[in-house]
Amino acid sequence: MSAEKAISMAQINGSLSEKPEKKDEEWTEIISPRTHLFDLPLRQLWNYRDLMWLFVRRDFVAQYKQTVLGPLWHLIQPIFTTIVFLLVFGKIANIPTDGIEPRMLFYMSGITVWNYFSGCLTSTSTVFLTNAAIFGKVYFPRLVLPLSIIISNIVRFGIQFLLLLALMIWFNFQGYPMKISFHWLYIPLIIALMAGIGLGLGIIISALTTRYRDLAVLLTFVIQLAMYATPVAYPLSYLRGKPYRWLIEINPLTSLVECFRYALFGKGTFDMQSLGYSVIFMVVVLFIGVLLFNKVEKTFMDTV
Repeated sequence: MSAEKAISMAQINGSLSEKPEKKDEEWTEIISPRTHLFDLPLRQLWNYRDLMWLFVRRDFVAQYKQTVLGPLWHLIQPIFTTIVFLLVFGKIANIPTDGIEPRMLFYMSGITVWNYFSGCLTSTSTVFLTNAAIFGKVYFPRLVLPLSIIISNIVRFGIQFLLLLALMIWFNFQGYPMKISFHWLYIPLIIALMAGIGLGLGIIISALTTRYRDLAVLLTFVIQLAMYATPVAYPLSYLRGKPYRWLIEINPLTSLVECFRYALFGKGTFDMQSLGYSVIFMVVVLFIGVLLFNKVEKTFMDTV
């Protein structure tokens, strides 16, 4: 080997052995584990709002994908349920409707607000199980998914509420005057309380279903029974003097359903103390739910 080649090879080896200079790197986001159960990633939830809307769209579109009627099922379901209630509770059992006429509006109002709560609770309760594949592949604040479920169910509630308003307007021209008052301002508050209770109970159950899958099956049965423990098909006043009325009154959803009807029709049982009880229940359930959610999300991939 000539001297010139030896020198050039030494220069190449020397250049390869030199360590590259470190450049300052600026990270756009640092992911670190949360150490406290009370940590709420509110800023991250806002930063991931676009992802939340994608999940909302996914939930709304995927539910009725490859169906013939699609979103029309949001209208068909409350209509048929109302007809069944009208026959069973109205015609056969002849249960009064607290002076709300026609009876169809009484039943549909209860079904509309109950469907929102049951939809939030049912979908949120399985959020860990149904989205385990997504959780295991990419990072994002886990609360994005439960919140997207609440929002997507608001869309469904809006469709059914518009159907209820359309019926109220139609019956207005049939001799049943429609009453619009400032009590309608209570409706957003009632829906927010329903959403909070459904979210709180849902994430509590979702945290438990990572270990106990039976709860997901049991929940569907419990929701069906809970509807009859809530004044959806009957007014609270119908239970006056009944020894088991207190069982219905301790249900935090009772006051919300009654207030919803009172806001729409100006008739029914409206009690600020009962409404306050529902607010306290929602705060407690949400608090417990967030604690369990923060605890379980660290280890749930090991058990799902």
